[in-house]
Parts: sequence; C-alpha cells; structure tokens
Amino acid sequence: MGNKPHTFLFTAAALLLSLTALVGAQHQHGGGGLAEMEGMGADGSDHGGATGGAHHMKPPTSEDARLWGLPSYWELTEHVGLMRAHITVMIIAWVIILPLTVMVSIARSKRLIIPAHLAFLIANGLGVYLSVIYDAKTPDRYPSNAHHKMGWIFTWLGVAWASMSILRTFTTTKHDGYQRISNEALAEHQQMTAGAQPISGFHNYRWSRDSGQGTEPNTASLTSNSRTNSWNSSNGNLPFRKHYRDFSEAENEEDVGADSDDEKRGFLRGSTAADRFVMSKLSRFSPGSRAVAVMSFFAILLERCILVFGFVEIATGWVTYAGTAKGHHVFNTLAHLIKGGIFFVYGFLTFGRWLGCFADFGWAWNVKPPAETVGKAKSRVPSAEFVESFVIFLYGASNVFLEHLTAWGEEWSAMDLEHISITVMFFGGGLLGMLIESRVIRRLMNSALASPFQPQSRHLGPWEEPKQTTIHSMNPMPAVVIFLLGVMMSSHTQHTPVSAAIHKHWGLLFAGFSLSRVFTYIVMYLKPPGSYFPSRPPTEIISAFCLVSGGLIFMASNSDTVHSLENQDLDAMFVFTVVMGLTGLLLAWSVAVVAFKNWLCKRAHVKLANEPGPVQNSIRQSAA
Repeated sequence: MGNKPHTFLFTAAALLLSLTALVGAQHQHGGGGLAEMEGMGADGSDHGGATGGAHHMKPPTSEDARLWGLPSYWELTEHVGLMRAHITVMIIAWVIILPLTVMVSIARSKRLIIPAHLAFLIANGLGVYLSVIYDAKTPDRYPSNAHHKMGWIFTWLGVAWASMSILRTFTTTKHDGYQRISNEALAEHQQMTAGAQPISGFHNYRWSRDSGQGTEPNTASLTSNSRTNSWNSSNGNLPFRKHYRDFSEAENEEDVGADSDDEKRGFLRGSTAADRFVMSKLSRFSPGSRAVAVMSFFAILLERCILVFGFVEIATGWVTYAGTAKGHHVFNTLAHLIKGGIFFVYGFLTFGRWLGCFADFGWAWNVKPPAETVGKAKSRVPSAEFVESFVIFLYGASNVFLEHLTAWGEEWSAMDLEHISITVMFFGGGLLGMLIESRVIRRLMNSALASPFQPQSRHLGPWEEPKQTTIHSMNPMPAVVIFLLGVMMSSHTQHTPVSAAIHKHWGLLFAGFSLSRVFTYIVMYLKPPGSYFPSRPPTEIISAFCLVSGGLIFMASNSDTVHSLENQDLDAMFVFTVVMGLTGLLLAWSVAVVAFKNWLCKRAHVKLANEPGPVQNSIRQSAA
C-alpha cells in the first residue's frame, strides 16, 4: 500500500488533541460539564480565550488553595530511586530508542528491524515494570489518572506496531520490481554505451516510501528527466553512477532496507535455521494480498503517530508526578498542553522541512518534482503554506463558537469580544492564506482585464499572461497570524509577575518565528531554489527553534505550574533557560536520527548496487 505521509500531518494533530483530551476526562472529580467550568473560558483559561489558555488569571480562591494542597508523588520521600529509574528508562525508550526504531522501520532494514523493535519493547517493558513496583509500594496520590491508562494503551500499540512492522518488512517481495527495473535500466545502459541518449520514459519511477528519503546527494529520487543531460555531459562515469541510483531507487520502493548478505546469512546474522523458521511462519502472508495491504496501512499509521504518543505520555507523566491538573484546574492545564503541544510538533515539522523531509512534496524549500517522478498522488499535495493556512483556518473556525460557551445566554463582556476577535483573526487569516495558494484564484485575478480587452492573438508581448515568478510559495499569512498572536500574548495582563513573564517569553518566541520565516521568503525570492534537493535556508533553523521552545514554554505557563514555581522561589527565567537547553538537545538529536536513517538508505543502495545482476554486470563490464 502506498505511503501518504501528508495524511499523517493531520493525524498527528488530531491525535494530540484527542489523546490529551483524555486527560481531562480521566481527571475530573465529580461534577463536570459546564458547571465545573464556571468562570472559566472555553479553552480552560480563567477568563476564556481560545488561543492562549490562562491569559487573565483570577486571584486564587479557597478552592484553588485546596487543590494545590492535595498530596502528590513529587512530595514522597520513599522509593525515590524507583521513580527516578522509571523516568530514566522511559526517556531512554521513548526519546532515544523509539526515534531510531522508527527510522529503521522506514528504511526497511531487515538486519536491524528486529533488534531495534526488541530494544524498544524491552526498555519500555522495564519502565512499566518499575512503575508497577512503585505503585505497589506507595499510596495512590492521583486516583484515576490518565497517565497509567494511556501508558498501557501505548504499550500494547507499540507491541502491535512492532509485530506489523516486522511482518511488513519480511512479507514484501522484491523479485517483480527487480526484474522490471533491471530490464529497463539495462536497455537504457546499452543505449548510453552506444552513444544514444537515455530514454526519458525509464525515469518514471516513484520516490521512496518515506517522505524524507532521497534528500541526500547520493540518492536516486532527486534525479529527474530535466537533469539527465547534465549527468551525461559532465563526466563519463556519471551515467554509470546514475544506473546504480535508478536501480537502487526502484529496489528501494519494494525493499529499501534489504541487505544482500541477509539472504545468504539470514537476518539473524548467520542463524539460517532461525531464518527458515521465521520465513516459514511468514509464508502464509502472500505479498499483494489484502491482509498484507491492511497490515501495511496500520503499520505506517502507527509508525507516523507513535512519536506523538510518546510526547503525550511524557506530558501526562509529568502532570501525574507533579500532582497538577486536579479538579477544575484540569481545563487550564489541558488547554496549555494541547496548544503548546501543537506548536511543539509544528516546530519539529518545520525543522524536518529544513532537514529535507517532505522533499517529494516540494516542502523542503526545493523545486517540487513533477508527477512522472514522484507519482500523481504526491504531485497533487498542496503546498506547505496551504496546509499551514488550513490548520489556522480550522482552528479559528472551531473555536469561534466556543468563546461564550460558559456564559451561554448571558450578556457578552469585553473579554469575550477580545478573545473572539483572536479566533476570527485565525479564521480570516487562514482563509486568506488558502485563497492566496489557490491557482484558480490566481487565474481569475487576470481574467478581469484579459476577457474584454485581450486581442485574438494571445501571444502578443504584453498581452501574454505572466508566469509565476517564484518557484516556491511566498505566502506570508501563516507567519503574520502567529506573529500577531505572539505580540498579543506577550502583552496580555496576568495576575502574577511570573505568569506575565512566562507568557511574554513564548509570545516573543512566536514573533521570532514569524520574522525568521519572513527572512526565509526574502532569501527564496532573491535566489529561488533550482533543484529537487533541499535548499536548507539557515533562517528556518531559527524558525524551528522558536516554535519548539515557544511551545514548551507555552505548556509550562499553566496556572498550576506557575504556582509551583512561585512556591519554590523560582522565576520565569528558570523555565526559559531550561527550555532553551532542552530545545537545543532535541533538535540536535533530530539531526542525528535523520542522518542515521539516510545512512541506512545509502548503505542499502551500495549493497544493492554490488549484487549480481544484468544491470550491474553490464555496468561493471563497460566501466572496466
């Protein structure tokens, strides 16, 4: 089943919203509904507001003091070592091992797929075991918390993903694609050695299943028809290299991670008996069957979403350990977790674009490849700016009706109008961004003059319709909306100086993202990308850094966290400095993870090129 990574952008955001909403459902203590949110906004803030959570916090009440005084796991002095071990093991499992396992699964490496999944399952299982022991030895200080329930759900989803991913890797066949591509590539090579130009039709191969694959210089997916002549004219050995790339890419479509030695020694490194046993069990899954197609779909779905699951699990784990989000405070914390988490994920998607992910969509600040190179489905994916505008529009459209929900039937206040104006800004700004990206709208803009005045000949100099001057989209609306949001939140009045400073920090970071994005557009305008390779403007690193760090500070600006900071005599700068260091580590680790995936793919390409076959034999003979 073909991979459609763009669908998982929306899936990730939806899962973040729905799974985090489960926190609220599990943390309610009696009452509920609108009555429990009396005096609070639809987003969980004390005065409402769909964009920032507790913008205008009320002075603490006796109920707030009671909730803050409830016991928490943080205050326990017994068995602290068990909790520290649980946290350490879970961080290793979900932050270190899991991303590497996802990359191995994407690369379809038969040699590493089983050890990687086993390492993650063992580490996660050890963390769960430590949690069970800790719970048995300590009193329950957070009854009916969502972290435990979601932990078990995510654990079993991890087991299901590991099983389906391994089955998917070992039940796909490569012989059909091998023979088809080999014959075509061999015919092309024979024509090239005879002095003829290669047949362009032989380049109609799709790119890798992974949207981030094929962005390194030694990858075939960025070699297209338009660049064939430059390959042939620059060096006599380059056509020889192009054969390796085309064949490797076609093989990559079927099994990008297959190692040539695996077929001889078995995927367990020489254990041929175990290899035959496993393959005999997998023989019932015939390639191309409906069962394999359904299994592949859910394996890819979990592959794209499991990192979001890990983020949700870590966030709810901190909430449970710190004892926050109890009673009606759950709505305030929930709003900050959801919205800050969205910007956190958005930051990593922005950084992924800079790393070269989604290059086959044209999202990596590169020239969008044509349909004959990446396939019709990927060529029809809208621009990244359209997706950003759509998410902003959807967010505003869904929140505009919720601002007055807690005071339904009552008189509208100035605060209600202020917050609903922010949601209308999201609604209108997102809609404007989508209209700017519409090709139909662009054509209609020229029809007013062209229809009544244009002469019969449509190619008379000034009457010829102008072509698009830039290859990449230059839509400023997503950056403008986020910039305005950052300015509003950085100057929004708060009840305490610590809360005001924290909101100012993440507001300024969001504004910094917008300014960096504007500089990116200036660079793209002055020097548009001319290649399928990612151009990697350095300003996007700043954009991603601001979004990731701003999202984390946004999450920490909830009322319970602010109260805890004040009780510990900590200020907003403590949160700022810790988040800056954490952001740098996370982005550095992201670079290492993507580089690891590209190394796996490059290693597979080299091994496939060295396998015996008609294409390789013919190329080696001509090279000799």
